[in-house]
Amino acid sequence: MFRLSQFMQELDTPTPAGPRRNPPGPVVIWNLIRRCNLTCQHCYSVSADIDFPGELNTADVFKVMDDLKAFHVPVLILSGGEPLLRADIFDIARRAKDMGFYVALSTNGTLIDAGNIGRIAAMGFDYVGISLDGRRDTHDGFRRRVGAFGQSLAALKLCRDAGIKVGVRFTLTENNFQDLPWLLDMIEEEGIDKFYLSHLNYAGRGNINRKHDAVLATTRRAMDLLFETCLDYQQRGLHREFVTGNNDADGVYFLNWVERRFPGKAAHIRAKLQQWGGNASGVNVANIDNLGNVHPDTYWWDYTLGNVRERPFSAIWRDVSDPVMAGLKASPRSIKGRCGECAHFAICGGNTRTRARQLTGDPWEEDPGCYLDDAEIGVVGERERVKLKPYTRIKVVS
Repeated sequence: MFRLSQFMQELDTPTPAGPRRNPPGPVVIWNLIRRCNLTCQHCYSVSADIDFPGELNTADVFKVMDDLKAFHVPVLILSGGEPLLRADIFDIARRAKDMGFYVALSTNGTLIDAGNIGRIAAMGFDYVGISLDGRRDTHDGFRRRVGAFGQSLAALKLCRDAGIKVGVRFTLTENNFQDLPWLLDMIEEEGIDKFYLSHLNYAGRGNINRKHDAVLATTRRAMDLLFETCLDYQQRGLHREFVTGNNDADGVYFLNWVERRFPGKAAHIRAKLQQWGGNASGVNVANIDNLGNVHPDTYWWDYTLGNVRERPFSAIWRDVSDPVMAGLKASPRSIKGRCGECAHFAICGGNTRTRARQLTGDPWEEDPGCYLDDAEIGVVGERERVKLKPYTRIKVVS
């Protein structure tokens, strides 16, 4: 995750740069349930409004939480499917809070209403993220249900009014870029705390629909708009948190933006970006799915490292006998192509390995989702471009 607001603040109030420091344990994104009341176009878990057999029960979840706490996991992001469809979600959330985890809820928002907002607020969630794909017609089209927009927008306002830190999650594609300016205006007008722009990653239905991924020029336009909006908020003293995810080239593109807009501060920003270090899948970010399978992050559902019913998460996460985990935990990672040749590798870390694997069959190939040109990343000379596979539906664990 690229925390844009933090780096933007470094322009005004610089802090000392140092070596990259990993947290004591990974952030765990936990898909507690695969069932969902929506069938979104970019769903990485290919959820549906049915019960999926074999999911972890409450006792299983509590046992895993004990291991996660002992392993010094600092953050649990409770996700799905739609986590509010799980009957014991509040029991899980309460226990997680009592154990001292930072607890976030990742929801589509359609099930948050006046009848349960009090209970949600009483849980003490540190953050609630609600997905919006754009204006009403755009959102309802992506979510494949008329009325979803109104319910999600109402949920944002209910959370805000209940004093919960709440944010918008927006997955950028070529088909919804036009709604990004409206969303950025809306979060200011409605007093929403956070905006998270996710680049489309190629997993689940996101893989099937990757032909609609934002073209490189559109991605650059979106990032330019986000940078200028974040700067404007900061200059006006408006406290909003802006973050991006699933394309660590954002850090390099931000450095290029700083070099144009604030050249005297570029050296400091470069040092802070290198301290960040880019992609953290398999290191500082982990995923547990609804069946207890452990993955390097949420977009690796077709690659399982182990199952928490058979081995503790802590043992699975430390095991580098798996070639993917060994490669992800290597420092630096051995990445091919233009990623390996990139002059800014120390910032990006080779970007998202899921896209490389889905589009080439090799997780260590260059990331086809990098939207910077060769000159911007210091790659010179004629080169053969990475060969992409035809569109295929990936196998999803079920």
